[in-house]
Amino acid sequence: MNLWLLYLVMLKATATTLNGPMSLPILRDELVVKNHVLTDRELSAAVTAAQAAPGPMGIYIVGVGYFVAGPAGAAVGWLAMLTPALIAVPLARIGIRWLTNQRARRAMDAAVLASAGLIAMSAIPLAQASIRDNIHYLLAVAAFFIGVRTRVPTALIIASAGIIGVLSSILPTP
Repeated sequence: MNLWLLYLVMLKATATTLNGPMSLPILRDELVVKNHVLTDRELSAAVTAAQAAPGPMGIYIVGVGYFVAGPAGAAVGWLAMLTPALIAVPLARIGIRWLTNQRARRAMDAAVLASAGLIAMSAIPLAQASIRDNIHYLLAVAAFFIGVRTRVPTALIIASAGIIGVLSSILPTP
């Protein structure tokens, strides 16, 4: 994929969403479904790496760029991630007046709910690409419940599941 086109796709995803994970459905549709330059497994790996590392969740876009076009793609992802923030600073002075409007607030709330639905729908193919057998299914269910019911850090849950997954592939099954 052309780096300029990759930048525009990633910029569209980051500029039209409110935070990192909300850009996931756009990137999946553009890069996995339409252009076939990324797989669901690679997208999952980029999201998982970003989730396990400290910093903003939206950093996964750099990993997506890397999977698509190597180091140059990672640089493009980084630029696409920063561009909306650099543009937003001057526009913030204008937007503060707009956000005090009650209709504008309701529109923003609706956009957040719609984005949450899109994230949930894009999680299904990512899970299908990652869950290959019973041990992976059990790990996913256990990680979900531990993440929802406890205050265990996400990085610890991911690291533990990774260790168990590696051990299950190394150790002989009875």
